[in-house]
Amino acid sequence: MGESGKRLPPPRPARPLADAATLNYPSGGELGMVPAPMSLQEHRQAIDRLDEQIVQLLNERTRHVLEIGQIKLKAGEEIYAPHRERAVLQRVARKNKGPITNDGLRAIYREIMSSALSLEKTLTIAYLGPQATFTHQAAIKRFGASLRYAPQKTIGDVFSEVSKHRADYGVVPVENSTEGVVTHTLDMFVDSDLKIVAQVVLRISHCLAGKGSREQIRKLYVHPQTLAQCRGWIQRNLPHAELVETSSNARSAELAAKEKSAAALCGELAASQYGVPILEHDLQDNAANATRFLVLGRQCGPPSGQDRTSVMFSIRDEVGALHKALAPFRRFRINMTKIESRPSKRKAWEYFFFVDCDGHAEQPKVAKAIELLGHHCSFVKVLGSYPNAE
Repeated sequence: MGESGKRLPPPRPARPLADAATLNYPSGGELGMVPAPMSLQEHRQAIDRLDEQIVQLLNERTRHVLEIGQIKLKAGEEIYAPHRERAVLQRVARKNKGPITNDGLRAIYREIMSSALSLEKTLTIAYLGPQATFTHQAAIKRFGASLRYAPQKTIGDVFSEVSKHRADYGVVPVENSTEGVVTHTLDMFVDSDLKIVAQVVLRISHCLAGKGSREQIRKLYVHPQTLAQCRGWIQRNLPHAELVETSSNARSAELAAKEKSAAALCGELAASQYGVPILEHDLQDNAANATRFLVLGRQCGPPSGQDRTSVMFSIRDEVGALHKALAPFRRFRINMTKIESRPSKRKAWEYFFFVDCDGHAEQPKVAKAIELLGHHCSFVKVLGSYPNAE
């Protein structure tokens, strides 16, 4: 009886916890019973069985990828498809029930796709080197570890390698959240036919690396960009150290590895590459410090549903020219996420403007806005449309 004196309905039968056979428990007992805990050996046997299935499925997946690659090559299309890559990573994240994190799952799939790409075609990725720089790290983040990477001395060399078909794609830095744009990258687009086909946003974390203790440091090797991003920390913690500027973070680590009284400000990858112990982490003055990198290619992909388009243009020398040029973006309610200006280097006081906006150049509103932009400009070039996934 209940508290009101009414007869209560009979209790509902307990819902079975799981099907023991589904869980691969060898002694699960009858349906509805809590399975007996598995022993260490039984867990390992279950893992071995799952590994066998995973290997079979990965090879089956790769066979489909290789068939798709053959179809693309016959059609003259690029093997690497950032829009498709983005869709795959989003879908697997949506289906993820844990305990693997979405970041962990994306990292796994990055290497699965990298391995498949390497089998489709021997892809070469040029990047601003040397090895173990943040640009190298960004390239690996985008393409995985299975492809061939070719370090270049300058940003111009990266453009040249891709333009001359000695590399399939290139990776260059374009802006840092603390120090702003990399002007040389923007300048290279003036005379280049290459397209921006993808982007990589990498959190930049600088560390102090050295063979001796912090108290022994008399000389600090540091790249100018790193110096700018860690200036406050250096002034507070190593005010008397001699600052020696280097060509890259990797070079800083390489030099610090040779002197016990010297240290480097660099990334963890560079410190590991040259065997220099890390003394302190996260030295950047801005905790949200990040750098955006561009992936250069020869052909843009179709719309992914969440894209960014980069455009450069030069305006006529007349009153209100810039306002008139940008008016179509407002007219079609297209969000402009960035605008930069650079001297044209062809005529005094003439400038090129670089604009990033939401949307893909093939979408009607964006295409119409770019068309109208041309009515007020002496020069317009679409640098690329690419997934705005980060």
